[in-house]
Amino acid sequence: MPLFKKIIADNRGIALLITLSVTTILVAAALEYNRRARFEVISTASVRDRMTLSYMASSGVHAAMALLIKDKGESNFDSLDEDWANPEKIDEILQEIPFEKGKLAVKITDELGKVQVNALVRFPDSRQFNQSQVMLWERLLSIIGNEDDLQEDSSPTAIVNSVKDWLDSGDDEATTGLSGAESSYYEEKDPPYTSRNGPLEDLNELLLIKGITPRLFYGTKEAPGLANYMTVHGLAVAAGTNFNWPGRININTADIPVLAALLGTENQDLAQTVFEMRQEIAAEKDVHDFSNPKWYKNITGLSDVTIDSRIITVASDVFRIQSTASFESTQASVIAVVNRVKNPESGKWSCRVLNWETP
Repeated sequence: MPLFKKIIADNRGIALLITLSVTTILVAAALEYNRRARFEVISTASVRDRMTLSYMASSGVHAAMALLIKDKGESNFDSLDEDWANPEKIDEILQEIPFEKGKLAVKITDELGKVQVNALVRFPDSRQFNQSQVMLWERLLSIIGNEDDLQEDSSPTAIVNSVKDWLDSGDDEATTGLSGAESSYYEEKDPPYTSRNGPLEDLNELLLIKGITPRLFYGTKEAPGLANYMTVHGLAVAAGTNFNWPGRININTADIPVLAALLGTENQDLAQTVFEMRQEIAAEKDVHDFSNPKWYKNITGLSDVTIDSRIITVASDVFRIQSTASFESTQASVIAVVNRVKNPESGKWSCRVLNWETP
């Protein structure tokens, strides 16, 4: 009898252990299921939020394009005192777009306020320099480069020659000057690569060209680099089935280093004066007519200065739009470069997207 009771007691102990083990497994499984379910819910909500923000950012680009089209019908020039360049005016327009949650920020900048890379040579054959652009390049490089960036083998002239060889259609040994570089130079790199031998499509491609260092391109916290003042976009002029880039810069929107390059080395100190005058006008402290490309002559000290008419303009139809939508800690951005174009039949203006990025 004692043996029988012992067997029963042992069986009860085993049953209890089994019950506890099964319960532990079920609890663990339930907790894991709950964790996975919560993860799926959070993940789905995150994907939903990102998708919503992406659509919001896209709507910001379209709102900006509508503003640019409206602006084209109101004036024949473009300056920083217009609605498209006024953050407060842009915010007013965005307030009219109903969003259940989140906020939207849009910034519009003029691409023709920059030096246009592809205008350095005369396309379509690209065998010859656009001399007025050579002057701009050399001035800008001298202004933003420092002694470490511009050594003997990477002087402004050497860099300009190398860029010309990268753009031109020839890929023989007839390098530009003594400092240019064709594909044979780049094929010795590790890894090797060849010249573009045509118009640049991405500004970052400048980093591949002889003489252009990352510091010269990106700049530093104290001094921005080439990337801030150059663009691969521009107003291409049709010549039959071919295109050329005149490279005219909008003096109404150019930044200080570009203004200094336009004014010339001897007058670069006056670039700050031009920049500040535009700011005052944009703040409605003054009244000025920006429709005349020679308006800068009215500034004290610039009456005797003449900027080459081949390299300036007061109008632009190429703009960069940066639209950022955010909600709590999540955000989505879109950067679009657009070209205002006129329909020859209807006479109406629209915006054609040249480039669309989601950084």
